[in-house]
Amino acid sequence: MAGGMVKRGSGIPLCDRVRTGGVPLGAAPLGPRCPARHCWVADAVDGDGEKRPGLLLEWRQRDRRWEGLVVYAARIRPHGWGLVQEWLPAELLTPV
Repeated sequence: MAGGMVKRGSGIPLCDRVRTGGVPLGAAPLGPRCPARHCWVADAVDGDGEKRPGLLLEWRQRDRRWEGLVVYAARIRPHGWGLVQEWLPAELLTPV
């Protein structure tokens, strides 16, 4: 017989044998959760004066003040947008 023609198994359809949840039982997690968080960035580098959506990647403390490493879009070219990554004081970042 051709491959797949022999009827083996428990008679349960394949769709009922698939585990839900995406991670097989007993599998180790892939690693720590992604630390990135959405935020609003005030005082963008282009000086437009409006808050921009950003992605907060990391925190650090400098001179007793907290700063966040963020990535956001700004008008850094005469006719277009670009990505900016910079450390900003916590006062300029608002959680979403």
